[in-house]
Amino acid sequence: MVFSHNFQDLSPMEKLERCGWCGTDPLYLKYHDEEWGVPVYDDKKLFEFLILEGAQAGLSWLTILKRREGYRNAFADFEVEKVAKFSKLQIESILQDEGIIRNKLKVNAAVTNAQAFIKVQKEFGSFSEYIWRFTDGKVLMNHPKSMSDLPATSPESDALSKDLKKRGFKFVGSTIMYAHMQATGMVNDHVEHCWRKYQCI
Repeated sequence: MVFSHNFQDLSPMEKLERCGWCGTDPLYLKYHDEEWGVPVYDDKKLFEFLILEGAQAGLSWLTILKRREGYRNAFADFEVEKVAKFSKLQIESILQDEGIIRNKLKVNAAVTNAQAFIKVQKEFGSFSEYIWRFTDGKVLMNHPKSMSDLPATSPESDALSKDLKKRGFKFVGSTIMYAHMQATGMVNDHVEHCWRKYQCI
C-alpha cells in the first residue's frame, strides 16, 4: 500500500492497495501492476525470467529491474538459440558491460541454461509445457494476509529445482525457482488486500 499524508491528492492508481514489497518506486509499481503473478506460457518470456532470476541471486529484484534493458541488450533480446551459441569472446565482452551484473558465474550460467533450455524444448515441445507440469498446469493460489506470510520455497519449487539441476541448469535453487514461479504466475502470491490479487487469474 502507498501511504501519503495527502491521500486526497493521490491519483486513483496511487490510492490502490498493493503488496508491501513494491513500495513506492515507479519501476517496482509498474512491474507489480503489470507483470508479477500474471501466468506466462511464452517460452521467450520464461527464458527471460530464468536469466533475470538467476542474476538476482544475492541481490534485490529492483537492482535487476533497473538493468533489465541492459540484460535485453547483452543477451540478444533473450533469444535462447542465440544465447546458447555465445562464444567465449562474446561472454568476455558481456562481462565488460556495465548494463548488467558482471558476475562471471551468472553470465556463464545464462549460456549453460540456454543450452539446457533448448534440450527441454525438444523433449517436451516447449519449456512452458515442461515447467507448468510442476503445478499440474494450474495457478497455485495462496492467500497471504501480509508479506510475512509468504514462503521462500514450496514443495513444487523444490521438485522443479531438483529436476532442473539434473538437467544441467545453474542458479536454479528452490528459492530462486519459487521467485520465478511467483513472477510467471505459476503461484499467485499477491496479498489478499492487493488490487491485483484476482485480476491476475
